[in-house]
Amino acid sequence: MPLSKEELKLAIIEKATKAPKPQLYIKDFYKCDPDTKPRAIKNVANELVREGELMFWSSGSTTMYARPDRIKNEETRDAAEEAK
Repeated sequence: MPLSKEELKLAIIEKATKAPKPQLYIKDFYKCDPDTKPRAIKNVANELVREGELMFWSSGSTTMYARPDRIKNEETRDAAEEAK
């Protein structure tokens, strides 16, 4: 049985927060609830972007999703390593 919309939002946020990499493909969120159709998961992820819980991140060729606080932390860490 698919998760409710709110449960799916919480599962996506948890996955984005705890994943080893800060940027995730939409496919990575499909594992949050295998019973929910991919289009529904994408709609919920896009809604989380509109709410500010997630943000789009682009590598130049691919658009991914990320938690805003994790991206800022990664950029700060990368800048500190380059300064060494």
